[in-house]
Amino acid sequence: MRTTSKRELNQQTAAVLDKVTDTDDVVVTERGKPRWKVSAFRKSETALARLEREGRYTPPASEPAPWPASPGGPKYAPDEAEALIDEMRGDH
Repeated sequence: MRTTSKRELNQQTAAVLDKVTDTDDVVVTERGKPRWKVSAFRKSETALARLEREGRYTPPASEPAPWPASPGGPKYAPDEAEALIDEMRGDH
């Protein structure tokens, strides 16, 4: 997202509006703080399309990642597991 000052918008309106595209908005600042957003007119944009354009939503992958063949993580013998549980309980 591009930024421009209120003064630049006032003095060079056509140049600032040329920066606005279908995918890129222009934020207008006043005294260095963002105040307004200038965006291209979109006739029938859905909420999801807007969020995706703003980078706040990513559609799900067409092919999800496969499940692992075997779940990872350490394997404990029964006595090791019992010792870990006792340690977590504070029974030592």
